[in-house]
Amino acid sequence: MIQSMTGFGKAQLMTNGKNITIEIRSLNSRQADLNLKLPTLYREKEYKIRNLIIAALERGKIDTVINIDYTDGAHVATLNLPVAVNYYDQLKILEKQLGIENSLTDYLEIIARLPEVFKNPESEIGEEEWNLLLKGLNEALSKVIAFRKEEGLILAKDMENRIKEIESMLQSIQPFEEERIESLRNKIIKELMNLPNQPVYDKNRFEQEMIYWLEKIDFTEEKIRLTKHLHHFLRTMEEESAQGKKLGFIAQEIGREINTLGSKANHAGIQQIVVSMKDELEKIKEQLLNIL
Repeated sequence: MIQSMTGFGKAQLMTNGKNITIEIRSLNSRQADLNLKLPTLYREKEYKIRNLIIAALERGKIDTVINIDYTDGAHVATLNLPVAVNYYDQLKILEKQLGIENSLTDYLEIIARLPEVFKNPESEIGEEEWNLLLKGLNEALSKVIAFRKEEGLILAKDMENRIKEIESMLQSIQPFEEERIESLRNKIIKELMNLPNQPVYDKNRFEQEMIYWLEKIDFTEEKIRLTKHLHHFLRTMEEESAQGKKLGFIAQEIGREINTLGSKANHAGIQQIVVSMKDELEKIKEQLLNIL
């Protein structure tokens, strides 16, 4: 099933006077690009959280934010007074050495932002809270994946319609083929007849050369390969695993066959069809940029 790389999921948890909010946003990217913002309490679990998110979402630019709002006073951070005083003393010494007098600096604001000034009563996450956090992460990830699948269905339907449109255009070339060959034959004969001195030529040899030339511009093989690539694209969309990169490679092959058709066309009507096919393919490639 096709999945988009765009998604959003949110989960909220309550435990021991804490309101934990988990938000995960995902956009398209060639690789897994995870930006993770955690409370200090959860830093020790960062590696496991990263692995869990990347394993679930595989690719994309992923922004994950986990916040804790404390609902009682038991978890409020307390002032680490010796550290704060030490910071103040050092700042005053620095001010004196730099010869700064009558400073209006707001030391409290500066010191409040420095490391270890406030102590959290909890130094590590408990087993019960960790299991609850895992449950919340999995809930948010499930919502992201559901969002991706829902948008993927829309993208898949659009690409399927465009692939079928390209196949329909390919079939519409057929009426022009005999006309193209006859037109080329007449053009060559006309050029010969327009020469100042009418040439004498062997008609059998002329027919042999015509056959040789027509074989060079024949695109039957390209049509067959293009049809196979189109069908391969549709089959690949139905696979369960992530297919974005694989579909990109197939789209490149489709483009190669369309370009060859255009270079061999020698017919205005066929060239117009080729241009329309290229336009549909470009729209498919744009959609593939957001496919997992």
